[in-house]
Amino acid sequence: MGLSNGMGKIISLCKRRGFIFQSSEEYGGGPSTYDYGPLGVELKNNIKELWWKEMVRLRDNIVGLDSAILMHPRVWEASGHVQSFSDELVECKRCHKRFRADHIGARCPECKGELTKPKRFNLMFKTTVGATEETGREIYLRPETAQGIYVDFKKVYETSRLKVPFGIAQIGKAFRNEITPGDFIFRTREFEQMEMQFFVRSREAPKWFDFWKKERMRWYNNLGINTKHVRFREHQKDELAHYAKRAIDIEYKFFGEWKEIEGIHNRGDWDLSRHSKYSGKDLSYYDDETHKSFIPYIVETSGGVDRSLLAFLVDAYTEVRGGRTTTTKSAKDTEIVLKLHKNLAPIKVAVLPLVKKQPLITMAQDIYKELRQRWSCQYDEVGSIGRRYRRQDETGAPFCVTIDFNSLEDKQVTSRDRDTMKQERVPIVELIDYLKEKIE
Repeated sequence: MGLSNGMGKIISLCKRRGFIFQSSEEYGGGPSTYDYGPLGVELKNNIKELWWKEMVRLRDNIVGLDSAILMHPRVWEASGHVQSFSDELVECKRCHKRFRADHIGARCPECKGELTKPKRFNLMFKTTVGATEETGREIYLRPETAQGIYVDFKKVYETSRLKVPFGIAQIGKAFRNEITPGDFIFRTREFEQMEMQFFVRSREAPKWFDFWKKERMRWYNNLGINTKHVRFREHQKDELAHYAKRAIDIEYKFFGEWKEIEGIHNRGDWDLSRHSKYSGKDLSYYDDETHKSFIPYIVETSGGVDRSLLAFLVDAYTEVRGGRTTTTKSAKDTEIVLKLHKNLAPIKVAVLPLVKKQPLITMAQDIYKELRQRWSCQYDEVGSIGRRYRRQDETGAPFCVTIDFNSLEDKQVTSRDRDTMKQERVPIVELIDYLKEKIE
């Protein structure tokens, strides 16, 4: 996947319509970090809200957690990140650019210069906690959110009175000092994860692994992802992490190349056993029925908010040759329509007066104020109605409501469907019920 294969169009749309900007662009750009603009943050929040509803709110046996980013450094010794969370790094002796050793050949891909011998490069960011840098304690920015769930495991199940099998879910920021970040927001140094750790008896782990594998694929499909663009990929034995019993990736086909957007893992009892050993605290689960304690196995679902968002954007991005509106009726023109699922769309309804004149503006603003009490809406009065339709198509708004001069007389408005282009006259008093049936 790369810019030359189509990502450039996505980046252009994101910048033009306020989805995603490069961080600190005025200063030359941040270190592979991005800011989510007005539409981007709405889309991102919708993804997180839909995940949280699916994984926590609609289930009796999963609860939520928000653990700290800064944790005791021993946590990362127990997890193995201090010792083994690293890649092999090579540097070009001529241009001094650095690369992951497993991603390139014998020469520098930029200038064909000679490369240094590979050396280990830990991916965790370090910082210090204390009054001064000299006397401060070295800690890490978390490279994943899962460890916070593991160390809080016992407190959560005791206070929530949960019984195995049960899960703990979390959405949060993580940080990795990637050697070769790239492909827009697919691989960055600061990112957000949606993770759920499901604690089970060892004999039931295979059953729950298959259950969560199907559930997570169903979530993507229900949100409109083309089923031909997603697949499962089983990890071979030589790919598995040392603690993993089994691992499957959910991959999305980005411009012809399959890339991971989520992983489902059977982690065995390794995590809780390690934290019990390193902390000296008993993290076993006490079974009231058998009156015995045991270390549960963990089935993990781990997805990237940013990667999922990118997959939804790429999948929704549609080019219509010859245009659809009055401003793009030339065969040479191309109109962009972002066919996001209605639950994902950052703007649900756009309210548009036909022209920028009173009393259409007053009526349109009154309708907008009423609708925004229920949905994310946008009011737009700038430019021709065709241009405004086109803008809303690019932002993914499923419906546009237009107020024209007839509306002043018959108290009806025109609803336009983004995907079908169908237009219907709807009485203003019935508009909320009409849109509710379409959107909710």
